[in-house]
Amino acid sequence: MQTPKIEEKEISGKSYTREDWQGGYKSLTQEFDYWIDDVEGEIPLELQGTLFRNGPGLLDINGQSIHHPFDGDGMISRISFVNGRAHYRNRFVETEGYLSEKKAGKLLHRGVFGTQKPGGWLANIFDFKLKNIANTNVIYWGNKLLALWEAAEPHRLDPNTLETLGKEYFNGVLSEGEAFSAHPRLDPSCEQDNGAPCLVNFAIKPGLSTKITIFELNIAGEVVRKKAHNVPGFCFIHDFVITPHHCIFFQNPVTFNPIPFALGLRGAGECIQVQPNQLTRIIVIPRFPQSEQGDVKILEVRSGFIFHHINAFAVGEEIFVDSICYDTLPEVEPASDFRQVNFEAIAPGQMWRFYLNLKDGTVQRKLIESRCCEFPAIHPAHVGRSYRYLYIGAAHAESGNAPLQALLKIDLESGEKQLWSAAPRGFMGEPIFVPRPGSQKEDDGWVLALVYDAAHHRSDVVILDASDFAKGAIARLHLKHHVPYGLHGNFTSQVVQQIDP
Repeated sequence: MQTPKIEEKEISGKSYTREDWQGGYKSLTQEFDYWIDDVEGEIPLELQGTLFRNGPGLLDINGQSIHHPFDGDGMISRISFVNGRAHYRNRFVETEGYLSEKKAGKLLHRGVFGTQKPGGWLANIFDFKLKNIANTNVIYWGNKLLALWEAAEPHRLDPNTLETLGKEYFNGVLSEGEAFSAHPRLDPSCEQDNGAPCLVNFAIKPGLSTKITIFELNIAGEVVRKKAHNVPGFCFIHDFVITPHHCIFFQNPVTFNPIPFALGLRGAGECIQVQPNQLTRIIVIPRFPQSEQGDVKILEVRSGFIFHHINAFAVGEEIFVDSICYDTLPEVEPASDFRQVNFEAIAPGQMWRFYLNLKDGTVQRKLIESRCCEFPAIHPAHVGRSYRYLYIGAAHAESGNAPLQALLKIDLESGEKQLWSAAPRGFMGEPIFVPRPGSQKEDDGWVLALVYDAAHHRSDVVILDASDFAKGAIARLHLKHHVPYGLHGNFTSQVVQQIDP
């Protein structure tokens, strides 16, 4: 039913309670398939297509808690928009590990971020097999729906039913267990493909030296270019950025001690230690043959730790890279409980711009946004190109670290900022920018996000007018349940499920 739109409230004092935030980290065991009828405001008729989201749907196996959300089994949420209505469906990615643990009713596998098999170190010693949890991103490319996890191959899903069809090897280009990152970048106009769009992705094989493999896929979903590069040192790289001519990676200053992992005492992720006083290496790899674009260049700068980048673009001899940086990253301790995190004791993520001079090998940097922020989104046509507008999850308060409860729009040209907040009882996921069909302005479209509503223990699909956050939410679609805090997703203008309202 349609109900009047509710205005957002002014918040004074602390904008959240940890108990409210914890509610979004409860498992969702059910799989749903329904029209969303509880809607405040109106869904724009021009908004046609499908929003896919991925993230850990299970935070425990029959009451046995996993150690970190990043170890949770992937669950796909699909919201289809058609003729002013919306339809929700979710389904777990049926990986081998998910099915085996579902059948056994207990934990059977180690996780990267510290989840251990029951039985202590004796049950985990020298067990190097990690469960492919397919929980980090989901993309629709080349008429294939792929659930991504950066340490192994993708899982292919049926777009209509979300049924897991098996692992995807791109006609034998990937081998069994070969990584395919969860952070591909869509080049809207690839020079090597006569201006057609292409998908650029990478894989990391770390060691004393690290192999970085770059893949480029055409619009049919075929790998048309694959090139490996070796760089010195251990790399922990989650994300990267592209320009029309380069791929840029930030090699975080970390060390890795595998001994506690091998002895069954810690997860692999718990063996990584950030070295905040060391320099970050910036690896700039040409996308064209090296004879045309020069060799791989490595620059250095002090940047802290980076999970996510926003965008990159070239200006003359320089490449500008916008990233979310942390002064340091807390270690994941074996006895810790992620639900008891002390936000105030942790340094916030902030937006920085890096200026890479490829000619003289120098790097400058500048703080762009000091408010705690994460999960950036931009207009898809501006990936790898200069851009003006940025949308990002943000804390409600201007300073300090806190859960993401708001959406922040930044005009990089004028410096103007707009904030829409779901505080005090709403908690924000990654926003997605969707251009209005036929639009000419960069911010003409909508921003979509999943917001956890602690007051009702449910999630809302929130739609904002991307050009003016002051309008408030133009629609809030109340789901019948919560969706555990997710990671990444994408929007396609295709309504992949042909459904008749």
